[in-house]
Amino acid sequence: MKVCRALISVSNKTGIVEFAKALEDLGVEIVSTGGTQTLLREHSVNARAVSEVTRFPEILGGRVKTLHPKILGALLGKTDDPAHQRQMAEFDIESIDLLVVNLYPFEETIQRNDISLNDALEQIDIGGPTMLRAAAKNYKCKGVVMDPGRYAEILSELRQNDGYLSEETCLALAQDVFRQTSHYDGVIADFLCRGNGKEDSLFPSQLNIRLPKTASLRYGENPHQAAALYGDFGKYLEKLHGKDLSFTNILDINAATALTAEFDQPAVVIVKHTNPCGVGVGKTLGEAYQKALATDSKSAFGGIVALNRQLDMETATAINEIFTEVIIAPDFPSEVLELLKKKKDRRLMRQACDFGSLKEFDVRKVAGGFLVQQPDVDHLTRDRLRVVTKRKPTDEETKALLFAWRVVKHVKSNAIVYTRSDRTLGIGAGQMSRVDSSKIAAMKAAEAGLGLEGSVVASDAFFPFVDGLLEAVKVGATAVIQPGGSVRDEEVIKAADEHGVAMVFTGVRHFRH
Repeated sequence: MKVCRALISVSNKTGIVEFAKALEDLGVEIVSTGGTQTLLREHSVNARAVSEVTRFPEILGGRVKTLHPKILGALLGKTDDPAHQRQMAEFDIESIDLLVVNLYPFEETIQRNDISLNDALEQIDIGGPTMLRAAAKNYKCKGVVMDPGRYAEILSELRQNDGYLSEETCLALAQDVFRQTSHYDGVIADFLCRGNGKEDSLFPSQLNIRLPKTASLRYGENPHQAAALYGDFGKYLEKLHGKDLSFTNILDINAATALTAEFDQPAVVIVKHTNPCGVGVGKTLGEAYQKALATDSKSAFGGIVALNRQLDMETATAINEIFTEVIIAPDFPSEVLELLKKKKDRRLMRQACDFGSLKEFDVRKVAGGFLVQQPDVDHLTRDRLRVVTKRKPTDEETKALLFAWRVVKHVKSNAIVYTRSDRTLGIGAGQMSRVDSSKIAAMKAAEAGLGLEGSVVASDAFFPFVDGLLEAVKVGATAVIQPGGSVRDEEVIKAADEHGVAMVFTGVRHFRH
C-alpha cells in the first residue's frame, strides 16, 4: 500500500513533529486538525486543515470535525474496488492512506482526585475511535498508527520500500487499534458504572480485563504448565540484569516489594514462595539485612531480597555471599551493579514506583469467573490499638506489636509471627491450625538460635481457642496483637491476664489465602 496522504490528529504530541517532517520529506501530503495542525505549522510542516478537505468548519467546540463522509469515506474506501473508486471520484473524496491518531487521555484524567463528571465526559474521544476503527477495518488498503513508539519503524519501512507499507505491517497496526479502543471503551464503561451512587458502585457492573501480552514465560508454576505475562509489570519493576523472569519469580517479587512498602525506615525483606522468611529494619540497609537474614538463613538460600532504599556496596557485598534468585531495590549505583552482575543468572530488579500508593483491585481466578476485592491497604496506627488486658504493653512492646502487624499481613493464613521492634524472630505460615502455625514459628526461631523470651506475637486472625495464646506464652512472648472477634475472646483475655501478658485488639483481620 503506497502512502501518499496522511491524516494526523494526536492528543499525545510526543515525536509527532519529527514524524510529520519525515513523512513530508518522503512526499506524503499532510492533513491535520486543531492543535495538531497548529503545532505542525509552527514547525514549518505544510499541514492542510481537515476543514479544507471537508469544506465544513469544526463545530460544537471541536466536538465535530472529522465525523464527515469525506474523512470516513477516505478511510473506508477500498483502493482495489472499482465501485468504491467511482463513488469516491463522484463525491470528490480524496483517499487517506495513513491515519495517525491517539485518543483523548480519559484514563489519565480520571486518576485525578478532583475530577468532575463533566470534565471526564469531555475527555471521551468520539472522532478518534471512529476514524481508527474505520482505517483498521480497511487495513488491506490503509495504515493506522496510534503509538508514538511505532513512528521509527513505520518511517524505516517507508524509506526501504519506496513509500509502501506491507499488508503484514498494516494488519499488526490494525490489531493495535482494536486492542486499544476496546480497552478505552472498557475504562469509560467502568468509570460511568462506578458513578451510579449505589452501594456496590466501587465495582463495575461488568469486569473488563484486556491487557497486552508482554512476555512468554518458560513455563508456569511447574514445567508442564504453559504461562505468559500480561500488562505493565515491567513499568513498575524493571529488570536490569539476569535470566528471564519465571512465573514464580514474578509472584515472589510482587510479594516482597509489597512488604517493603510497609516501612518508612530502611527495611529488608527476604521472601521464599511468596512468604516472608525474614524482615528487618535498621539505621542502615546493612543492619536491616543482617536482622532479616538471621531469622531464617536456611530458607533465605535461593530466595528473593527486597530493599526499600538504594542498594549500597556494604549491603550488596553481604547479600552476594549467599545464593539469591532476585534482588530488588529502588536503585543500584554503577559499582554495585558491577559487583552483582558477576553472577550472570541472578536477576536484578529496579523498583520504579511506590507500591504503597497502588490502588489496583486484587483479582483472583475461580471456576467460571473472577473474585475481585479492594487491596488490603489498612495501615494500623498506635491510636487504633485497643488494650483488652489488665496490663498495657510497654512503649517498646507497642513498637514491636506494630512491626509484627505489618509483617503478619503479608504471611499466608493461618499466620503467626514473633518479632521484636526491629526484626522477625519466627514465622509460621499457611497452616490449617493456628496453634500449629505458632509451634512452627517457635521451632524456626529455635533453629535460628533466636530466643523468644520477651518477644511479641502477631496473629492475622483471632485466636479461636486459648491454645494458640498459651503456645506463645510457653515460648516467652509477653505481648500479643490480634484482631479479636472470637466467641471465646473472654477466655483468651482471661488466660493472658493470668500469665501477665499484654494483649491488644485491632478490629481488623489480615487473612491471606
